[in-house]
Amino acid sequence: MSKFNTPGVRAATTSPVTTEPASSGPTHQGGPGFSRDAKSELFTLAVTNMVSEKTFYEQALDRDSRYRALVAAVAVEDPEWLLHLTGWLRTGAGLRSVALVTALETVAAVLASAPATHETGGPRTRVMPDGRGVLRAIVDVALDRADEPGEALAYWIERHGRAVPMPVKRGIGDAVRRLYTQRGLLKYDTPSHGFRFGDVIELVHPYPSSDWQDRLFRFALDRRRGRQDVPEGLHVVEANRQLRLRAAEDPAALLDTNLLHAAAMTWEDVLSLAGDRVPKRDLWSALVPVMGYTALLRNLRNLDEAGVPDDVAERAVARLRDPEQVLRSREMPLRFLAAHREAPSLRWGHALEVALQHSLGSVPALDGRTLVLVDTSSSMHDPLSERSSLLRWDAAVAFGLALAARAKSADVYTFSSTARHYGDRHAGNARQFPAVGAESLLGAIARWKRDGFFLGGGTATAAAVRMTYSGHARVVILTDEQAGVDSLDVGACVPERVPLYTWNLAGYARGHAPAGTTYRHTFGGLTDRMFGLIPLLESGRSGVWPWEMSPLAAAMTVATTATTEATA
Repeated sequence: MSKFNTPGVRAATTSPVTTEPASSGPTHQGGPGFSRDAKSELFTLAVTNMVSEKTFYEQALDRDSRYRALVAAVAVEDPEWLLHLTGWLRTGAGLRSVALVTALETVAAVLASAPATHETGGPRTRVMPDGRGVLRAIVDVALDRADEPGEALAYWIERHGRAVPMPVKRGIGDAVRRLYTQRGLLKYDTPSHGFRFGDVIELVHPYPSSDWQDRLFRFALDRRRGRQDVPEGLHVVEANRQLRLRAAEDPAALLDTNLLHAAAMTWEDVLSLAGDRVPKRDLWSALVPVMGYTALLRNLRNLDEAGVPDDVAERAVARLRDPEQVLRSREMPLRFLAAHREAPSLRWGHALEVALQHSLGSVPALDGRTLVLVDTSSSMHDPLSERSSLLRWDAAVAFGLALAARAKSADVYTFSSTARHYGDRHAGNARQFPAVGAESLLGAIARWKRDGFFLGGGTATAAAVRMTYSGHARVVILTDEQAGVDSLDVGACVPERVPLYTWNLAGYARGHAPAGTTYRHTFGGLTDRMFGLIPLLESGRSGVWPWEMSPLAAAMTVATTATTEATA
């Protein structure tokens, strides 16, 4: 009888997030924990890290310190890998703060570890195809909105002091040339920021990309010093000034959509300028055509409360559901769930469902039978961030149900445990979530919460797997991986040649199973981007980091020529 040439034979594959093969310590709940290598731990923490915010098992300072230590450990050996990670975090995963921290802590670690050259005071590093040093490039790719150069300077000076090194200055300068526009200045150059546009320009000395940007830079410097004269050629800035003067006398001018667009007037400015002199219904009706996608998504409740007419709402709905606008907005899928909960009006529901489906484009259609297990233990009731009304279980349920909806056949279970199950290796709480024909994803998530698919506070993951596995082609567990003390190695509860995929939603140091081998894999994050690895791995091809599957990889490939950072 053949031992190896069997019908189920598969090519050996690996996935990027790897752990040690055997447990070396406990999870936070005392179950067997598997430590990850530095890059894997850094990645799983990065894609769930809201920076300076505590989680169920970690205080904010501890979590931030662990993140900086991981960045420093990887930066010295492989700053190019961190360049790719940073660019993907900012433009692929849409995570602003963690991308900025990754970039600046990479620069700090490399500068601290490398001996200074006599000519420049900087270390020798590889360069990009465009001739820029990696450290300069990593700062640039971390910044993607006009207020972020000031954020970067504020972070560096608060963390590392007023001496700003050349890679940071030049990287911020590159971003300033991309991001500083008339509209960006009008939106983000406000007294609420410690570093105004003029402060950034004065500190990093960016070279303007054109004559109009040269005039914009001079205006930003004058504005910082209290002078408001608008240079010739800054037509948007001048239109904004004129509209403000006109609105002071005639607030009805704020109802002219063409004027609002020409003056780059934000919805916040319009409401502030109008005060109580113009009906809110009319103001919001005028704003809908000129608001950005994200602003529109976050103001649906305000549109309802203002009572905008149906024809205006229909225009908003058309924008919300437009696939190109959804993709261009780079909004995370969970943002559409949050919008639905914040503004549950029936007129938005279908548009938000369609937009959510567009944002979940990376979720694959899996063949065979799939077992989906959603962790709803106490730690999964931790908020995703201090400013979010969504909890970790919200994310787990949303992604789990989306995966199940695309699969040929799927069984979805909620799992946790109660105190009476601890100590009994063959017990655990798991309850199947029944599918309802033609139910929308948003409706299914609402039913999960409404019907109380929450069973206990503990995390008996291994017991739940043993209770529910029945010849499935694969197992997907959405969890923070902090299995309880009664749990066995979760990986041992699934047949050796059945793929087990763990979706990590918290980024703690140890996981609940080994990962990185042919049949055991860990992904993570608050977007759907890495679900695409499942069919890749099952086709017999090894998984890659998410940026290696996107055009970003080609754009950010580094050359092998060494040069001094300061000359790039």
